[in-house]
Amino acid sequence: MTAIPSQRPRFPGGWSKCRPVSLSSLPASASRPGAPLVPYAKARAELSEGTLGLLLLCLGVGSIIAMPAAGALASRYGCRRVLSAGTILICLALPMLATVSSVPLLMIGLFLFGAGLGTVDSTVNLQAVIVERASGKTMMSGFHGLFSLGGIVGAAGVSTLLGLGLSPLQATLVVVVITLAALLKAAPHLLPYGSERSGPAFAIPHGVVLFIGCLCFIVFLAEGAVLDWSAVFLSAERGLDEAYAGLGYAAFALTMTVGRLTGDAIVRRLGATRVIVAGGALAAAGTFLATLSPSWELALLGYALIGVGCSNIVPVLYTAVGKQNVMPEHIAVPAITTMGYVGILAGPAVIGFIAHGSSLATAFLLIGVLLAAVALSGKIVRV
Repeated sequence: MTAIPSQRPRFPGGWSKCRPVSLSSLPASASRPGAPLVPYAKARAELSEGTLGLLLLCLGVGSIIAMPAAGALASRYGCRRVLSAGTILICLALPMLATVSSVPLLMIGLFLFGAGLGTVDSTVNLQAVIVERASGKTMMSGFHGLFSLGGIVGAAGVSTLLGLGLSPLQATLVVVVITLAALLKAAPHLLPYGSERSGPAFAIPHGVVLFIGCLCFIVFLAEGAVLDWSAVFLSAERGLDEAYAGLGYAAFALTMTVGRLTGDAIVRRLGATRVIVAGGALAAAGTFLATLSPSWELALLGYALIGVGCSNIVPVLYTAVGKQNVMPEHIAVPAITTMGYVGILAGPAVIGFIAHGSSLATAFLLIGVLLAAVALSGKIVRV
């Protein structure tokens, strides 16, 4: 186990104050509450689908720019300050997304929202790596499980508020109040420092960090593909009614969340290497089943298997980043976070291009092959 540097303060109050509440309660709940607001913004600004798609790129650009910057800032000012700043930025951007109607202001709001999400996502993973390594315990799957749970609760909660008749602004203000309350509760338990400041503030990932980042990219690529294309596949290729086509992603998200919440015990029992190998193989098998099975029922089972298989691969890879010494962790953690996020963004587009040139089934089969490659690569990563 790598000890926390002696010149850094240890965790006041013991490890009980650095449990998942400080890592997941505030960023997870902020991860997807903006999704239900998209149709309202589209109608309010009278946007076409193409214009909306271009606008949503602003969110991705803001996140990708913020992630590496957050690592450098955390190493200088500490996780607590950077996480707090990112959370406040999210709280400022959400009301903008609920009220503005001009395209320039929507671009600014989406960019700020993405920057806040990227800042929180990158820094919270950096803190998770530090806490897990210093504790000597397997904790990463639990952290990521609460993130997944927060995403589900955030999206469902805002949808429920809107369904009850609240305006988009009122719904977002409820989210802002809850998020700020969570921040006030969590802030005293967040780390007042980041990683050791060694090496440059920014660097291109290389060596094992680049390899781990590529594995994260593939897993998130698969997640993005299931998120945006499983409903299309089930309705167009398997004849499932469009009203129920979202069950594919629901099955994936449910098993992903459950897998992560129980993942720490699984990793301790099987070992990190077996989790990557077995998880990649299971996800690949699920992809092939979902794509090649003639019935939508078996396809749903396939998507559920993808969620189970992918659930603990990324947490294990973050643990591996905390043990490598090729790059400082304040650079390495944002690097693999960014590569994973690019995978989510690129997944739908890659699937679309392949499907246009061939078929949607072919595109999913290629994702399955990549997941099989993750399984084969599992023994290379030292965890």
